[in-house]
Amino acid sequence: MSRSNARARILDAALDLFADKGFDATGVQEIVVRAGVTKGALYHHFTSKEDILFSLYGEVLRVQLEDLDRILSTDRDPMWKLRAIIESLVVSTAASAKAAAVVTREMSHVDSGRHQQLKQDWRRYQDSVRTLIRDAQADGRFASAASPEIASWAVFGVVTSLHTWYRPDGPKSARDIAQELADLVLAGLAPKEDHVRVV
Repeated sequence: MSRSNARARILDAALDLFADKGFDATGVQEIVVRAGVTKGALYHHFTSKEDILFSLYGEVLRVQLEDLDRILSTDRDPMWKLRAIIESLVVSTAASAKAAAVVTREMSHVDSGRHQQLKQDWRRYQDSVRTLIRDAQADGRFASAASPEIASWAVFGVVTSLHTWYRPDGPKSARDIAQELADLVLAGLAPKEDHVRVV
């Protein structure tokens, strides 16, 4: 078993156990047995059970930030960038909905320093999206009827609650939801001349 595979199996096993039993009721030995690894392998990758909990969401957020940076570094127009960001964020959050639910419920078990790190990473994500909107409004490519804060929270509000209502077997896929959300937000940000007038 490769190290990377062992790490992934530990995270998957812990996620299932935390979701089913809760953080406090889950023992390290249970995670070891479920993952099919040794206790030494677990402690090679993680310093503690709390470290596993932190990593469950920290790794998701790290990938989301990398994708955000990749999108923002392109020379595409802001409408394309914002649509790509919304799709990336919705799809990746839907794929990790169980982890989001567990971390939201069990966050009190993450020490304040590591919790602060998660908050700072999420704040950087939010600020980057708002800067994109603000800059596009300043040069007239987005309408200014809604502030960057309100426009962005139309996205973040959906995403942060996604784990409470999204179901993989539901009537809409994550990409369908992302497409509809992007259409809604971008319609509100489109300059007046881009709106289709209905007579």
